[in-house]
Amino acid sequence: MPVSKAKPRLPPRWFMRLFWFTHRRLYRLTGGRLGLWRPKPNGWGAIHLSTVGRRTGLERSVMVGYFEDGPNLVTMAMNGWGEGEPAWWLNLQSHPDARVDLADGPRLVTGRAASGEERERLWARWREIDKNLDAYAARRSTETAVVILEPRP
Repeated sequence: MPVSKAKPRLPPRWFMRLFWFTHRRLYRLTGGRLGLWRPKPNGWGAIHLSTVGRRTGLERSVMVGYFEDGPNLVTMAMNGWGEGEPAWWLNLQSHPDARVDLADGPRLVTGRAASGEERERLWARWREIDKNLDAYAARRSTETAVVILEPRP
């Protein structure tokens, strides 16, 4: 069977923004009872990440996909596969300490970018979850950061 060379299609940017806005709203309206889930085998989960705004110093929050790597949570700073870095990642670079809400409760974390062999290993794990990962990443002119959220006391 021939392998398709077509680029995988993404939904329109407005749709992706609406989806994540609605997801975050559902989470807030239900007091956190809906909207978070643990990763399934060969799948990702959803967490609510709260960072400190790099300019305002105010709390900012976002819903992101993740998987677990030992005690760490791993996500990607992909900005919906569009150009530029997502605001939450810029915030995390300025103020690495953050809070995540998981399906089984909150956790304090410190965020950092994976590099070298660690990044390659974690990217390969994301590739197992999403077979189109490399094609999506190729849409961006810069490398997509693999972000590790390490637990802190």
